[in-house]
Amino acid sequence: MYSIKNFTPRLYQETILATAAQKNTLVVLATGLGKTNIFLMLAAHRLKLYPKSKILLLGPTRPLIDQYRQVFLENFEIGQDELVTLTGMVAPEKRQQLWKQAKVIFSTPQGLENDLISGRISLEDVALLGFDEAHRATGEYAYVWIGKQYLKQAKFARVLALTASPGSEIETITEVAQNLGIEGIEVRTESDPDVRPYIQDIEIDFVPVTLPESIGDIQVLLKASFAEKLKALKKTGLAPNINTRYATKKDLLGLQAELHQDIARGARDGKLWQAVSVMAELMKLQHALELAETQSVESLTKYLDTIKAQAEKKATKAVKSLMNDAYFKTAMFKAYELLDKKVEHPKIEEIKKIVRKEVSSNPNAKVIVFNQYRDSASQMLEELNNIPGIRAAIFVGQMKKGETGLSQKEQKAVLDRFRQGEINVLVSTSVGEEGLDVPAVDLVVFYEPIPSAIRTIQRRGRTARQKEGRVVVLVTKGTRDEAYRWTAHHKEKRMHRTLKELKDKLGLVKLKEKQPTLKEFAGSKIVVFADHREKGSGAIKELLELNVELKLEQLAIGDYILSKRVAVEFKTVQDFVNSLIDGRLFEQVKSIKESFPKPLIMVEGEESIYGVRNVHPNAINGMLAAIAVDFGVPVLYTKTARESAAMLYTIAKREQDELGVSFSPHADKHVTSLPEQQEYIVSSFPGIGTALARPLLKHFKTIKNIANASEQDLQGVTLIGKKKAAEIRKVLDGEYRP
Repeated sequence: MYSIKNFTPRLYQETILATAAQKNTLVVLATGLGKTNIFLMLAAHRLKLYPKSKILLLGPTRPLIDQYRQVFLENFEIGQDELVTLTGMVAPEKRQQLWKQAKVIFSTPQGLENDLISGRISLEDVALLGFDEAHRATGEYAYVWIGKQYLKQAKFARVLALTASPGSEIETITEVAQNLGIEGIEVRTESDPDVRPYIQDIEIDFVPVTLPESIGDIQVLLKASFAEKLKALKKTGLAPNINTRYATKKDLLGLQAELHQDIARGARDGKLWQAVSVMAELMKLQHALELAETQSVESLTKYLDTIKAQAEKKATKAVKSLMNDAYFKTAMFKAYELLDKKVEHPKIEEIKKIVRKEVSSNPNAKVIVFNQYRDSASQMLEELNNIPGIRAAIFVGQMKKGETGLSQKEQKAVLDRFRQGEINVLVSTSVGEEGLDVPAVDLVVFYEPIPSAIRTIQRRGRTARQKEGRVVVLVTKGTRDEAYRWTAHHKEKRMHRTLKELKDKLGLVKLKEKQPTLKEFAGSKIVVFADHREKGSGAIKELLELNVELKLEQLAIGDYILSKRVAVEFKTVQDFVNSLIDGRLFEQVKSIKESFPKPLIMVEGEESIYGVRNVHPNAINGMLAAIAVDFGVPVLYTKTARESAAMLYTIAKREQDELGVSFSPHADKHVTSLPEQQEYIVSSFPGIGTALARPLLKHFKTIKNIANASEQDLQGVTLIGKKKAAEIRKVLDGEYRP
């Protein structure tokens, strides 16, 4: 049992498997060369070694993990009920139940992360953890934290990380390897002798497109406006390294980050605010230029509409200044004039010609057109569906405000229709770049080159999976398209060189020696109660890294309870300032002070509280003084989630060493008067707290009346919705079963 079937491994797959069986391995293999099959073989090997264990494979999207499950169904000797797919669409309690019965689990990382934080599942019995699209394992992406937890929890840990393109920078590849505990790297390129027999040829054509003079005029005007704004930026003296003739988006983003750091440190120079405003104008001009040069007149005018709307609402100084710029106003006028005359970017006609020719010569052809902007993709969809013989559908990510979007269920349905031939042209944004299992795509069209080696490889990998394929890349002459084409080319070459170097010198990516945690230094159990709504915060993950016994509950008061006398109200810098201004914080401070003898407020963030809103510092200082003096509640500041967790841990340890770890997460409030006793009892109901206890009592007069009230009656109280009413009735009506 638990063996592979229906396919014969290729030599390079067996060679890679030999490494992966011995050590945690990063596999870099071109799309279509069977990365999932290597995982399949390793899963069979691990289950043979550890028959009572589980196998877990993670992928970034639901369509991808559905594909993994299908591969196992077709090629693995296992019962269907032992193959389980877990996503955020499955209720947490159901996920917990499915986890227990499953042998092989396919999951998106976000839902799994929540289950680990909540303690619903453990990775202890997982003998193999696979990360598909492993290049995502950087920064705050869920792969990183899950990988660390797995290496800590698993009795028989083995990691297999799979990607077609981990990136071009050695630092990025090293970070991925360290985050996932990688001990070996297996790289295969299309030129390797053991892979070459299985590579299908890809014909790549770069098709030059010439901007018509009318759009070229808009380009010139936007560039002129951009140049003027660059000069204004230089005059502030805060951009010494910016070239006034040419500045890339990367240059501008780097400078913008520096300016915001200065504000966060409390700088209040008038020139600093002027520079920030000009930077905002430059970023908008940069985007408008990109749309004009590489996309379409329609997408450009839609963007201009949003700028106009913002100016009418007097949103920011930057928008108003831009709307008063003569070059920009003239460019806007010309863009709207072209839209009225139905003059469009020549790429649109070129795409129509290319796709029409492909479908005419082969009625069974499948084509994917990639475009990185949803507006342009929607426009392209409409244009293509007007051509006889073309049955096009859009493939985009989930809904965003004011944009086209598809749910994960709808994405899967579109892919199924494409595979079956009901659709012959897929117009896709970046969501279609990763892992599409469509074996017979004849043509892939890049509406624009992209300056990313990873994304270029992924787009290109949608074709030539089982037979020869074609790729066509449209390049507008004299625009950023030309620069992006060569940027991607050089990054890809550098990626392969870096991987070869890393494979030869794996010492660069060995795991750092495990540092002893605060828990290991302390040698005692630390308990922290946290409000369940905090489970997505970085501090929660860092507390688990410190081996804290974390208990997630619905807390009526505070976000963290560290002892019977210490509760913590946790805020980000932005939320802290917002709650100061709108008065929420005073209510929260009052409630927490009434309920716990030693309350705290913790504020997390790199930026200064004086820089996130346009509020005079004296006003903020006055409110802080009231919290500290009138209420006697200290405010602690931390910069990162790690600092926050360390501070929470230190306070909890100090408290629990003195008072013990046996305490309730609910306020140990000393109440004397009858109203206080009534408020205290009602405040313990789910989601109520002190703020809602009083309106409930005022409405129903007695606790008895509240207990007898129906869900509909409860909803008659302000801020008591259907969900809260149902939770209250559940507590009142539920049978006690300890």
